[in-house]
Parts: sequence; structure tokens; C-alpha cells
Amino acid sequence: MEFETFESVWDALCDTPEEAANMKARAELMLNICERVKAWDLTQEDAAKRLRLTRPRLNDLLRSKIDKFSLDDLVGMAATAGLRVEVRVFD
Repeated sequence: MEFETFESVWDALCDTPEEAANMKARAELMLNICERVKAWDLTQEDAAKRLRLTRPRLNDLLRSKIDKFSLDDLVGMAATAGLRVEVRVFD
């Protein structure tokens, strides 16, 4: 039996390197936004208002439903949450 090793779980799950890169970026943004929201120590209703989301949409974010959020959505939410988004490209 052969085993294949991957740099990340996204590399293993995604069909293309482009899709894996997008998923890695989305996962990183979701993690940071969730940490910021939890640090606010607000009710979901108040946190949703602060992010300009509905409470069910915030709940999807907090439950890591990554398939429901585009990279654009998450960049906008990060900015609204007061996070600075920086894109870095590595060789």
C-alpha cells in the first residue's frame, strides 16, 4: 500500500492547486474572524449586527461552514471586524 503526503489537508481534498489555495485563504480568514468575534464577548445577535450579518449567517461562520462563504465575503467581514487583510505570495 502506498501513502501520499500532502502539505495541508486542502491539498489532499481539493482537485487543483488553485482550489486548495482558495480554501487555505478562506480557512485562515474564517479562523481569524471567529477569534475576533469570540474576543468581543457579545451575544450572537450583537456580534452579527457588528459584522452587518444576520444571526444565522454569523452562526454559519462560527460553525466553520466554509462552503457558504466566498473569499470576497470573508475579506469584507474581516475588514468590518477591524482586521487588516494582507496578501502575500510565496515562491
